[in-house]
Amino acid sequence: DRYQRRVHGNTSVWQPSAAMVRTRPSKKKGGGGDVNRVYPAKKVVYFERANRYFDEFNKILVVGCDNVQSKQFANIRIALRGNGEFLMGKNTAIRKVLADRLASNPTPQNETLYQKFVTEKRLVANVGLIFTNGDLEVIRKIIQDHQIRAPARQGAIAPAEVIVPAGNTGLEPTKTSFFQALNINTKITKGTVEILKDEKVVEVGDKVGSSEATLLGMLGIKPFFYGLIIQGIYDHGSTYGVEILDMTDDIMKEKFKAGVSNVTAISLALGYTTEASFPHVMLNAFKNALAVSVSTDYVFEAFNGAELRTAVLEGKSLGGGGGGSNVAAPAAEAAAPAAAAKVEEEEEEDDDMGFGLFD
Repeated sequence: DRYQRRVHGNTSVWQPSAAMVRTRPSKKKGGGGDVNRVYPAKKVVYFERANRYFDEFNKILVVGCDNVQSKQFANIRIALRGNGEFLMGKNTAIRKVLADRLASNPTPQNETLYQKFVTEKRLVANVGLIFTNGDLEVIRKIIQDHQIRAPARQGAIAPAEVIVPAGNTGLEPTKTSFFQALNINTKITKGTVEILKDEKVVEVGDKVGSSEATLLGMLGIKPFFYGLIIQGIYDHGSTYGVEILDMTDDIMKEKFKAGVSNVTAISLALGYTTEASFPHVMLNAFKNALAVSVSTDYVFEAFNGAELRTAVLEGKSLGGGGGGSNVAAPAAEAAAPAAAAKVEEEEEEDDDMGFGLFD
């Protein structure tokens, strides 16, 4: 029973049972709680459900719920069955659940949950939590499928820009005052108002005025889509933005390549060999060895060294599938100055010998 009967003298007093007595947590971490506070049974059940979700699921989406209708919430809950759970409630109640978990069981998981949601202030404004262990892209698809089109209401913050298209509006000439208030060029055509060109009437983040709302209503334009908005994602202790879900395999490959390139460049600049820079170190060493071979009489047979040396001296390019063909061009560039210096030196020596004979 929620209440128990207590007898004091000749009077009977109904008091809450022990199961209904809860202690208010301290506002400071590790502090003592306030003395006995009574929570309604409905709130106790909510606390138990929230604790079960935090224990059962490893991924949590923080979603904004502004301008979302109750019918939308119901449809989203139905669509999430089998994929996740949707928890709505006061932010203070969710913060209390996390504080109680940390006070009673200070595990690394509970400390991380408290830090990410309470300390970093993610439970702010009108938000809810979607718990799941599945694919986050599936959850986002469900959220996107349950957006509804809505008219622009006065005082609302525009989530997107609104453009009134050019063309005949079908309105009477007496309505031109609304267009003039918004600086929209019009003309009268066959007794109706015609807009001459596309006009932007509301920018993203602007507050919708009375003239804009009235005009869009007369034109039958419902420019906004309202639904849950993903504000952040908690995934196994890490948090990130919704833009991560837009990354494809190709984007991830390009970012990985860029990262490897940066590691290689730093390794080469510091002279510290890593797995990423090792192929470049070997290639540069081979180019240096080939340059020495070209500038001297030394010939090495490994890796088609003799063939590459001949190609460089003759100014040819090795084709085909030879093992050294891939380095012939860069090796030629490295060895060209040395080869040119050698030829010039030999010519100078021949000239000196010629003059010596005839003198």
